[in-house]
Amino acid sequence: MAYFLTMEGLFYECDMETLECELLWDLKGELALPEGMWPHYKGAHTAMGRVVVCNNSYDERDYLGKHAAGRLAEWDGEMWRTIEEKPFMEAAGRRNLGCAIFATGWDEASAILKVLLNGKWRTFRLPKGSQCYDHGWLTEWTRIREIETERFMMDCHGIFYELPAQVYGGDIFPIKPVCQHLRIIPDYCSWAGTLVLAGNQNTPNADNNPLGGQPMAGLWFGKSDDLWSFGKPQGWGGPWRRSAVTAGEPSDPFLMTGFEHKCLHISQVSDGPVEFTLEADVLGDGAFATAETITVGSGEQRTHVFPPGFSAHWVRLVADRDCQATAQFIYT
Repeated sequence: MAYFLTMEGLFYECDMETLECELLWDLKGELALPEGMWPHYKGAHTAMGRVVVCNNSYDERDYLGKHAAGRLAEWDGEMWRTIEEKPFMEAAGRRNLGCAIFATGWDEASAILKVLLNGKWRTFRLPKGSQCYDHGWLTEWTRIREIETERFMMDCHGIFYELPAQVYGGDIFPIKPVCQHLRIIPDYCSWAGTLVLAGNQNTPNADNNPLGGQPMAGLWFGKSDDLWSFGKPQGWGGPWRRSAVTAGEPSDPFLMTGFEHKCLHISQVSDGPVEFTLEADVLGDGAFATAETITVGSGEQRTHVFPPGFSAHWVRLVADRDCQATAQFIYT
């Protein structure tokens, strides 16, 4: 059997011997997308006894908090379960080297990498290379692909990353940024010793772009090492953006490695000052240790500039009291 998922959310099961297909679900209704919102399913993957699907519907209404149209969801053969009501673009993985499922998405705070390990979803956060991608139409179709033998390359929100496929000790290896770009890359692969990037670089887009005389889509041929000559990895994001923060509860890990200059802007609103503990995972194995403490008064913003050479694979924050907080890292 094979499954087919259309962009509009129709989910089919197909017998590969007889080629008979059956419509199983209309996911727009099954996953309860908001009324009047267009479905925009972009990725799916099957492993570990489930099908994972990604819908990246997102526009100004999502940004303003009027509704939540994006979806990351899974089906176990009997029932659907929504993992995130946020826009997600891609789900991918391997059946060996540890068997993880990787899914990419975003929210207002940052880009997001969800990883399914041992039946449990974990959340990691990544910087955004550009906010030009903050719309369901504008993330077509960021992918995770194996472009060298057993090596994934991940395109997520304007940044290419090396993504190790291995799962050791129940954890993933840290990822590393390769370059920043503004291209629309619907897909990419290795072919005949080259790296091939599909392109959707310019379009009149229903006459909304008067300078786009004709659509320009084509193939770019090079090699994987050419990606390092694209833009220097830069971006911004963090675990919190006007978020309700619970005392003593660590934030999602945020990627730090591979960026040259780094600073953190942090603010909070509560009934008094809050001490934030910045914890760093230097080994990339989930072992966090205290690196800094930053005290922020209610209504204040503090900026912490990391010294040259300081880095870690992941960082996270812990507050010592409940508050509404924003924590954004700027990498240049």
